[in-house]
Amino acid sequence: MKSAPGRIRIIGGQLRNSRLDVPDLPGLRPTAERVRETLFNWLAPVIAGARCLDLCAGTGALGIEALSRGAASVQFVERDARAAQALRDNLSRLKAPGGQVAAVDALAFLHGAAQPYGLVFLDPPFALAMWEPIAQRLEQDGWLAPGAWIYVESPRSSALRLPNTWVEHREGAAGEVRYALYRRVLAAA
Repeated sequence: MKSAPGRIRIIGGQLRNSRLDVPDLPGLRPTAERVRETLFNWLAPVIAGARCLDLCAGTGALGIEALSRGAASVQFVERDARAAQALRDNLSRLKAPGGQVAAVDALAFLHGAAQPYGLVFLDPPFALAMWEPIAQRLEQDGWLAPGAWIYVESPRSSALRLPNTWVEHREGAAGEVRYALYRRVLAAA
């Protein structure tokens, strides 16, 4: 099912079939509906009560989908002021509690006081190639809870160097996009 231009839909949970307004911004690439459905099927056993971080949130579709499916809270981080405002407007219109929006660059946000999250969505604009610096900061600065889940969306042709504590759980591809779910696994001391 294709969405009308400028709108995408939430596919599961309390907000199922709700529409999100999507601003017309260069480089904004909402995660495809089919990919979101697969991802949240993978996350079904762990999403209820999860504390989530949606970095480079864009439309916020991943984080709002998480809230819809029972996540306790989502911290959205989006550097584009117009996208951040559209995200705030969507959260308000949907009466989705538990979502906070920070209109700041992801790396700048990660220079703040760390709070560990159990689920992180990492889907930066492909042209910015920010996966590795963000992943390093997440891992080294206390942003990930032990056993955290990390979703990464990237160009299919990219070979990312992610922390060795991130163990691939599942992966897939859709067109030119590769998506993967990792689990943070720490070595026993």
